[in-house]
Amino acid sequence: MAWIGLERWSPYAAGIGLGVLTWFAFLLSDRTIGCSTPFSRAGGMIERLLRGDKALARPYYHRVKPELGWDVMLVVGVVIGALVSSLLSGRFSLQWAPALWAATFGAAPWPRLATALVGGVLMGIGSRWADGCTSGHGISGTLQLSASSWLAVIAIFAGGIATAFFVFGVSGG
Repeated sequence: MAWIGLERWSPYAAGIGLGVLTWFAFLLSDRTIGCSTPFSRAGGMIERLLRGDKALARPYYHRVKPELGWDVMLVVGVVIGALVSSLLSGRFSLQWAPALWAATFGAAPWPRLATALVGGVLMGIGSRWADGCTSGHGISGTLQLSASSWLAVIAIFAGGIATAFFVFGVSGG
């Protein structure tokens, strides 16, 4: 069981674990794995707390019910799992800015928080526009050989590579 405290796990073991998790998701719920819909549900639940049943009048919430379901609990499990993993590996730390960010843009917290907020909003809009997030398309969609998911994954990787070059000046040498 020493592997459970490793700082990095084998990508092959992680891939097998994701494959098994996806298989169980299909078997037990006939649903795919993804994170953008649970965030939409959580947003709807928060809006419902603030506005009551008026929130349910939104057309989007007719299709995606703002309720606590297995997919919301999956996201909660991902967060808890990441925390437990970082604690077991001894790598847990709270920091405003990762080292690469601090070296490139400085360690001030507000630019980092503003960038994270804007990036998160754009990711949320993009995942709703694409009708799925990176995990939904990258894991579940490609597993089902969905052409739109394969196109989305290619675009995600291309966008990530281009962003890395733009933001951090990454070079091939």
